[in-house]
Amino acid sequence: MKRIGVLTSGGDNPGLNPCIRAVVRSALHLGLEVMGIRRGYAGLLDGEIIEMNGRSVGGIIGRGGTILGTARCPEFYEPKGRKEALRSLNRFGIDGLVVIGGNGSLTGALELWRMGFPVIGIPGTIDNDVNGTDISIGVDTALNTILDAIDKIKDTASSHNRAFLIETMGRNSGYLALASGIAGGAELVLCPEVEVSFEEICQTIEEAYVLGKSHCIIIVAEGWKPGTQVLAQYLLEREDTLGFSVRVTQLGHVQRGGSPSAFDRLLATQMGAAAPRELLKGNAGHMIGLVKNEIALTPLEEAVAFDKQLSPQMVELAEIMRK
Repeated sequence: MKRIGVLTSGGDNPGLNPCIRAVVRSALHLGLEVMGIRRGYAGLLDGEIIEMNGRSVGGIIGRGGTILGTARCPEFYEPKGRKEALRSLNRFGIDGLVVIGGNGSLTGALELWRMGFPVIGIPGTIDNDVNGTDISIGVDTALNTILDAIDKIKDTASSHNRAFLIETMGRNSGYLALASGIAGGAELVLCPEVEVSFEEICQTIEEAYVLGKSHCIIIVAEGWKPGTQVLAQYLLEREDTLGFSVRVTQLGHVQRGGSPSAFDRLLATQMGAAAPRELLKGNAGHMIGLVKNEIALTPLEEAVAFDKQLSPQMVELAEIMRK
């Protein structure tokens, strides 16, 4: 193996740039050439591939987003698209590939591996729903962004005696909502994985008011059904009985941006540096993760077999802490 490629795919997150940097510099240290693939699998199909060196990744360790860019690529889901990807890799003389992304991106990596191409995956998703790693790149920074918002909203909620619905990202996973709710001292967390009735939510708000609290903070994952706006309308129609007036804040894509935290920089650097080394060792077809604070390998088939579920202990902890 003489030349490897690296791409970032799917949703962006803080920590992708430190990971790209580590892949490039580790590969160069091992005597490999590195090609950067722009716009993920879409750029791979279109041949948007550039040579990278140590200076290509200078000064990016503290930058959010990804210097290589990312994009969705429906064509890659089809066999014809994947054949075009292989053709492009061969055309540029790339012998191995590092894919950084979430479940969809890693599933794409698995398909290339099944077609006989050496691939290593790295989990980069703020949802923290990838198997084979205790935490994914970008999660810590996103949580700190959410926590900062919760703290600030709590200030204004207390000043006006309000109940706030704060919507976090998490279309299919409630991890961000759950973890930020525990760390932010929320009265209630609503996740896609846990059923909670409107009556229970109203009871929580009323109890907070009767107890003399100056606010009631409810964290809502965007994937929770029937949805934040439906809940907000339901509560607004019942403000007289709730005690608190109700407001809604959707944090949106601010959770994806910003300078990566120290934890994410270290995590991304550890994972990124390991990728070229594992390719040279012949361990393609695996994902690099962090398990019990150690870098570990998980077969891509296992990593994408199903979405990692919420910890029952954390769900229970959120319930205990809100009392």
